[in-house]
Amino acid sequence: MLGGALTAQASSITDWFGDGRWAVLVVATDITLRLFFACVVIVRKGSRPSVAMAWLLVIIGFPFIGILIYLVLGESRLGSRRRRIHAQVLAQMDRAEFHCHDDPRAQQLSLGTSETQVERLARLVSRSPVLNGNSVEVVGHPDKMVEAMLADIDRAQSTVHLTTYIWLDDRVGSAFESALIAAQSRGVQCRVLADGHGSSGFLAGESCRRLRAAGVKVVTALPTAVLRAIAHRIDIRNHRKLLIVDGVVGWIGSMNIAAPEFALQPRYAPWVDCMMRLHGPSTRELQLIFAEDWLLDTGENLESLLVEPPPVQERGVPVQVMASGPNFDNDAVRSLLIATLQVARREIVLTTPYFVPDPEMFGSLCVAARRGVATHLVLPRRNNSKLVACASRARYRAMLDAGMRIHEFTAGLLHAKTITVDESFAVITSSNLDRRSFEINFEASAIVYDARFAAKVRDLQQGYIDRSAEVVSTQWMPTLRRRLVNNSAALLSPLL
Repeated sequence: MLGGALTAQASSITDWFGDGRWAVLVVATDITLRLFFACVVIVRKGSRPSVAMAWLLVIIGFPFIGILIYLVLGESRLGSRRRRIHAQVLAQMDRAEFHCHDDPRAQQLSLGTSETQVERLARLVSRSPVLNGNSVEVVGHPDKMVEAMLADIDRAQSTVHLTTYIWLDDRVGSAFESALIAAQSRGVQCRVLADGHGSSGFLAGESCRRLRAAGVKVVTALPTAVLRAIAHRIDIRNHRKLLIVDGVVGWIGSMNIAAPEFALQPRYAPWVDCMMRLHGPSTRELQLIFAEDWLLDTGENLESLLVEPPPVQERGVPVQVMASGPNFDNDAVRSLLIATLQVARREIVLTTPYFVPDPEMFGSLCVAARRGVATHLVLPRRNNSKLVACASRARYRAMLDAGMRIHEFTAGLLHAKTITVDESFAVITSSNLDRRSFEINFEASAIVYDARFAAKVRDLQQGYIDRSAEVVSTQWMPTLRRRLVNNSAALLSPLL
């Protein structure tokens, strides 16, 4: 009797699907899901219409696949557990006593009106104050960068802390490996945070095993796994590049632990980077960023290393360090950049490898140029991201018409992320000018409120401009096919 009932039920299901009703079910399910997720996008992203429209295009234009893409990439989710832990980390580590300094000279500031406005905004969005008494140096030559960083590691007496997005097992990676092992062997505690995606080859390779065998603590920052996509975005990355030695000397900028030949993508080489060496009170802000990341990924508390503030340097300058990421104020870097555009009076120069601004930043750039500010944008001519390059070039005509000057760097992939404003202050950062850096990645930036330092960074930028081909307005006439490609890429720019 039971067998007969099952046979009848199976026959009924076969008949139901056999007459085409299954197709109706699939279509109805697809329409229902697309309408549901369209509502989700409108509710969650409606305050940013360009982003919402781009995701609606993906969800409505690609049945089922569009929804899957949104679930994986649509939200800046760390995951409830990781977000909860990081909130606890910030509450525990981000304390007033770790930001202040017991030497009154560190608090003595004399900033102009424009610098004061930028400083106030940066402090509000990142909670990091500006501190005086820092010795700063900008380094733009790859060999000098590596040589100076290794020299600082060789002089280390207590700790070496390093954060990198990419670590390659090349000549530079080998040099850092040797320096860290030598430091560890003489009693220096070395800790390395390497991003789980960008440094995946290193973390699974022999170099990492040798470092760990020597006692160097190498930890995967934001581990990647397909199953993690259920709880959070697997493409949220720790994109910071930091080196802190003994808590008193720090490095910040764009250089990964990789040779400029960049073995992963040699056709775009050399990678052209910029780093800043910092010695003074603001170094503790870099140490604090590392300690927070380390606690998040390991559970080890480095609070004891933050108690003693670095000494004030004679004739030092004011520096403000700013951390940003999906668990901070997501508008931190974006707000800083828009503020620099608004306070500029004579000139602003920006260098970045990836330029995909949102409408507000794009508008601020064009307004700055229209009100007479000499606005220079320096980008690589050959970009390792074709989609980003096309989306960037879709905006060239409007920027040129506004009076901006666009320079395409021809001597490799310009990877330096720098800003100078009126040769009054400068920003050195790991952040690109795109939504990924603004909202998704963990980034670190340093603002130096000093005209002499800004002039040195401006000289470095001029070197990039001298090795660039300027995009001339009268000659920028892409073909219809190229405009179609560029503008199609621009439609997806809110998602890049």
